[in-house]
Amino acid sequence: MRQEETRIQELDSRISTLIVRQELDRRKDQEPLQQIQPAEPSDLTGATARSIPEGSEMREQEGKFILFDVAEFAIWLNALQVTRTISLIQNHHTYIPSYRDFNGNNQFERLAAMETAHLQRGFNEIAQNLTTFPDGTLAACRPFESAPAGIKGANNNGICMENLGNFDTGHDSMTGPQRDCIIRVNALLCQKFSLTPSSDSIVYHHWYDLTTGTRTDGKGNTKTCPGTGFFGGNAVSVAQANFIPLIGQELRNLPVVPPPAESATLFTAQVVADSLNVRSEPDPSSGMLAALARGTKVQVFEERNGWARIDPTESHWVKGSFLQKIDPIG
Repeated sequence: MRQEETRIQELDSRISTLIVRQELDRRKDQEPLQQIQPAEPSDLTGATARSIPEGSEMREQEGKFILFDVAEFAIWLNALQVTRTISLIQNHHTYIPSYRDFNGNNQFERLAAMETAHLQRGFNEIAQNLTTFPDGTLAACRPFESAPAGIKGANNNGICMENLGNFDTGHDSMTGPQRDCIIRVNALLCQKFSLTPSSDSIVYHHWYDLTTGTRTDGKGNTKTCPGTGFFGGNAVSVAQANFIPLIGQELRNLPVVPPPAESATLFTAQVVADSLNVRSEPDPSSGMLAALARGTKVQVFEERNGWARIDPTESHWVKGSFLQKIDPIG
């Protein structure tokens, strides 16, 4: 097995099979997820699409992947509505792809290759919620409403952030822009989800046993991820000394962001279609933002010409005929 891994690492890193083989190894401890069907461009489909907050600044997008600089990400994150409880932030390194696979403008290519590897592992999409890059940009990947496939035993309430690079000692030396991005994004996530930076809320893959999924703080069957050289090391004590204080300082320096004003709820409803498209305007020709599965409960804040707005602050609309009231207000 060790000889096979060595042989694989010597192949041209741009060949997608290299990424697939490495991802098969580094994700072997993850629970397989249910497959989803490809989306159809209609208002009644059998698919799930990612949610994109209206009004956020978007640097660039290809399919589900949204590429930001950190300032743009902060705006996007503030507008994002997340109902899943988030209690920890996972920090990883990709190992492969590494810095030699990054040319400064191939972020979408790298993301697509990683997702291909994850699909071959049986995941329904790319494993991580976020990916950072050596130039200081980052991408939204798996929707925040979906638990990641990052650390066995720590996914249900986690956000998974992959940092492109091999940060084991003697390999990639982290760039200043990526370092600043990682610190800032961790701080922004702590602010968003009201987390206090600590070794309980900021975690490494290395701290969890690959077989049992229990936290062992680096003992037993573990990976080196996010790298033996990640901010000085991958031990809990090193993170507490070198990494987590930087996040805490950044969090204290972040401006206080007031939450968007919310509309009053008219009623609660349930989706009665197999899959119901969420659109940016009360118009079937407007952009599709997401798709809701049958049985999904939503709050309705406005009704207009047969359409229902289901977000208190954003322009997120669905056809009212595919909703069934279950909790009238007043």
